[in-house]
Amino acid sequence: MWLREDLLKTIWHAFTALDVDQRGKVSKSQLKVLSHSLCTVMKIPHDPLTLEEHFKDDDKGPLSNQGYMPYLNRFILDKVQEDFDVLEFNKMCWTLCHKKNISTNNLLISNYDAFKIWCIFNFLSEDKYPLVIVTEELEYFLKKLIEAVASGWTEGNLWDSELQLSRRGSLTVWEMIQLVGTGAFSKGVDQQSLSMGINEVFQELILDVLKQGYMMKKGHKRKNWTERWFVLRPTSMSYYVCEDLTDMKGHITLDQNCCVESLPDKETKKCLFIIKCPNKSFEISASDKKKKLEWIQAIQNCIQLLRLGLPSPHREARLRRRQLRQRQQEKEDELSERMRQLQVANDSNQMQLDAMRKKMEAVTAEAATEEERRKKTQLDLQDHFRLDLEREKMVRQQMEEQVAQKSSELEQYLQRVRVMEDMYRQLEEALEDERQAKQDEESMRKLQARLLEEEAARRAELERLHLQQKQALYQTQAEKQELEAERLAKERELQAAMLQLERVETERQGVLEKYEEVSRNVQRATNKTKKWKDQVAKHEGLVRLIQPGHKGPQRVTNWGPASVTDVELELKKKFWQESKNQKGSSP
Repeated sequence: MWLREDLLKTIWHAFTALDVDQRGKVSKSQLKVLSHSLCTVMKIPHDPLTLEEHFKDDDKGPLSNQGYMPYLNRFILDKVQEDFDVLEFNKMCWTLCHKKNISTNNLLISNYDAFKIWCIFNFLSEDKYPLVIVTEELEYFLKKLIEAVASGWTEGNLWDSELQLSRRGSLTVWEMIQLVGTGAFSKGVDQQSLSMGINEVFQELILDVLKQGYMMKKGHKRKNWTERWFVLRPTSMSYYVCEDLTDMKGHITLDQNCCVESLPDKETKKCLFIIKCPNKSFEISASDKKKKLEWIQAIQNCIQLLRLGLPSPHREARLRRRQLRQRQQEKEDELSERMRQLQVANDSNQMQLDAMRKKMEAVTAEAATEEERRKKTQLDLQDHFRLDLEREKMVRQQMEEQVAQKSSELEQYLQRVRVMEDMYRQLEEALEDERQAKQDEESMRKLQARLLEEEAARRAELERLHLQQKQALYQTQAEKQELEAERLAKERELQAAMLQLERVETERQGVLEKYEEVSRNVQRATNKTKKWKDQVAKHEGLVRLIQPGHKGPQRVTNWGPASVTDVELELKKKFWQESKNQKGSSP
């Protein structure tokens, strides 16, 4: 049974030939003639009114191939039987299309050889329209042709043909006929050998001839031996008077119940074997043992294929080649899809890496800005504290000078007082003065003790402020450590992203170069950060914050800085002078 796809390919050539304007459409009148011719050749009853009835709702003019296909399937191909002559069907479609597309006058092959190549093209071409034959199938045909004309063709011809085919890609049927007919792939082969080779390939692929040759057959009635030309096909074995196949003398139908066995040689006949069918057996004698084994093996292969329900070997091989091409195409599509997904993932990872790098740069810039701001603040505080310290030193020097001057003045004053006391006091008053002086001295010591206690309290307050200053410095260092920890966390995240990128880059080498460039940039940034850390660690011990003290003038006594101001000292001196005067005026 012929496949519908093979019949549609042949009809497609006829339909295309009727498309004179090459618009992809054919008039209804031409389609009526084509449909009638198809029905006649395929032995199908034809009703000329079915075409009009089928397209009665479509009066827009010519019909396309897609528009004609439903009618063709329903009214013609669905009614096809196995008893029509496929060769006549092909010849009818060939007659419609070959004159329009090619002329064999300038070719090495005849018109009938071109017809055979046309049929082979329809068998080997892809099931896609417009029909083309791929390089693999064309090479398969050329190898078959080499085997048929092996005496005149070498492997060098096949190598040259494969080079030319790899440049062409796929061919149409007319390009294929032109290619074979011009002798491009048949250098050194005469026209007759090429024609015989084409005929042998045609018989094998199109007519399903698996093996043919002369053998002797034993008659069923007279039991005589007659030489016949045997032709083996997948489901039958026919025998003719001679090899022109004009006078068929018999037909052996092969099925899964048949078998072939070797027979022992007889006195008159050698190389015997028998084909056993359910209703009849056939004794055959080959010319030699090699031919006998070849025929037995070929017949057994046909019976085995029938038992397995498989088509002919070349059709099975064509199906396997198509399935292999389909799997290769699926693998290529899968690989392309995988490459696309990898590219998308790579782009996504690259975008994430860029975002992380930008974020890292922003964090680094922010940390640098914060560090610059902190350094500036620290420098400002140092300058401020240095100025305060210098002012404190200047004030202290001035206070020391003033205290020294006041001390000298006080000493002179006390000297004059002692002189006046010596002049105005009598000996008995000297004792009282001495006692009173001792009391005053005691009170002054108590006053100085109290002043020293106040000074100690002031010193404790200064120490507390100094501790607060140290705590503030420790807090600043803790913030610095937190910033450092955050930077290290960002570096770990960046390292994780870099590891992920390395796994992706193993599948695509081009991304590795970008990753290495990013890694070098991150390394330079890390080196800069390490250098900055070293500089901070180097100068960190030089920074010491000094808490500002009291800005007012401070008096210095013989026992150190005083805890009273000048006003308080004047009041105390006035009070002491008044008490002295009161004691001097009392009787």
